Amino acid sequence: MTLPRLRLGLLLAAALLTGNALAAKDAKDAKENEDVHRFAVIGNNAGNNAGNNAGHSAGDGIDDRLKHAIIDADDKSTAFIVVTGIKGVKEACSDKLYQQRRDMVAGSRRPAIVVPAASDWTECRNSAGRTNAIERLNRIRELFYAEPQSLGARKLPLTRQAMSPRFRSYAENAHWSVGKVLYAALNLPANNNHYLTEAGRNSEYEDRLVANRFWLNRLFTIAKRDKVEAIVLFAEGDLKALSQPTGLRALLRRAVPVPDNDGFAETRRQVLTLAQKFPGKVLLVDSAPLAKGAKPAIEWRGNLGHLSVGQEEVEVAVDPAAKALFKVGEIENDKSEEKQDEKHDEKKEGRAHPKAVKSSSSEQKAVRK
Repeated sequence: MTLPRLRLGLLLAAALLTGNALAAKDAKDAKENEDVHRFAVIGNNAGNNAGNNAGHSAGDGIDDRLKHAIIDADDKSTAFIVVTGIKGVKEACSDKLYQQRRDMVAGSRRPAIVVPAASDWTECRNSAGRTNAIERLNRIRELFYAEPQSLGARKLPLTRQAMSPRFRSYAENAHWSVGKVLYAALNLPANNNHYLTEAGRNSEYEDRLVANRFWLNRLFTIAKRDKVEAIVLFAEGDLKALSQPTGLRALLRRAVPVPDNDGFAETRRQVLTLAQKFPGKVLLVDSAPLAKGAKPAIEWRGNLGHLSVGQEEVEVAVDPAAKALFKVGEIENDKSEEKQDEKHDEKKEGRAHPKAVKSSSSEQKAVRK
């Protein structure tokens, strides 16, 4: 081989090695950028506000509160938004209102996931004054949870529990991943998990309890298999998991029977058991009311954390490299008009969210079993 050809070969080899190194670095940087992200949570603004006043209707301000909450949370750097509850207790349980609120949430630029609240369905009644809760819940499922993806201009792929033939009704229970965190929604309404004290009236609660038990076991199995660093569970109701005694206190308390009317007791025990066996962190996020003057903050006991947002709008920063994996902050609300003006251009893109981690084909098959 002549000297010029040898030099050319060496130059090409060096260029190839440099290109591969740069590609590897770009891939690493992209992965790190995906791992570091933020999500927003909108507390049960509609339900809690409506519950304090009689005669609420669609025009009483709930529309405006929810609309502005979504706009405030609708930042370009937000991976997704979780909206807890879509109607007030005193509002009509009508298809018209449900559709109106669906359109409002769907107008978000970022992926938006709705977590059902007690005010959305448990207190609904028909024209004869009888409970209409199950029928209304099924209607909400049709409107808000029919697709394997989030609402919003940017779509986030979701795996719904309804993919399992045995639990086809429970489409509101869903999970998705961003970076090294597994997120999931769970139907646990705040009014004692819709546990009814009247004899023979708890079929809905009991069936949903079975579905939620299966769903939680499935979530922790996925988390261990995928070696995620954390699981975040969104629900309206507060399980009060951190108030459950552990160690010697738990042994001593076994002699004291658990109240029969605690609608969260079994789910609380299951979450505690699963969290103890999980190597990463488990964060429970709900819309339980906050004490007067209190701000949303995460309380930890071991690897189990709890965050109540009340009626607030909060954002949570996620950084696996930081000392605190999750950091809570308030959502700035002084840019609502600017964000609203940007909506039109963002909606035109119609692309899937770049930070979303799609469910693998093996995962889709596993859920169907």
